[in-house]
Amino acid sequence: MTIKYCNQCGNPITIKVPDGDNLPRATCESCNFIQYENPRVIVGCIPEWENKVLLCRRAIEPRLGFWTLPAGFLENNETTQQGALRETKEETNASATIIDAFSLIDIPHINQIYLLYRAKLSDDNFSPTSESSEVALFEEASIPWDDIAFAAIKRSLKQYYKSKHEGSFDLYTETIDITKLHKRS
Repeated sequence: MTIKYCNQCGNPITIKVPDGDNLPRATCESCNFIQYENPRVIVGCIPEWENKVLLCRRAIEPRLGFWTLPAGFLENNETTQQGALRETKEETNASATIIDAFSLIDIPHINQIYLLYRAKLSDDNFSPTSESSEVALFEEASIPWDDIAFAAIKRSLKQYYKSKHEGSFDLYTETIDITKLHKRS
């Protein structure tokens, strides 16, 4: 845990299992406030246009210069669909409409959950932004697979094309388990 001070009163916190709980939490001994650390939700789109998908090259860290789908952290007070469309606009200047939820990937070792939606671009107007140095439409054969920024994005894209070839876009779920990744090496 990285929390050192109470968000309510500013006093130092103690890591302990509170009464009625089963996990260690950041607990303030002064005001009894418990600060929970929860996973971060990443939302985004697989924007479709004429048998192609829209990818953006990252202009920011992490993974500067690598390609990704438009996605980012869900903000407070927005739905996952609103967040996915906001991220698409922020990273590509593109407008889109959600088709359906497509990919849900848990990554517990870094406390992240990815939720990606299939989306249809409203038109072919898109451009780089402060977050993306390049934005382009790709057919499956031209996707820069070796330069995809994140495992969850690469796996979702692979499943997207598999589903597309099968003609069925069921919700794809997966857990990326770091212990299994290390065993493959």
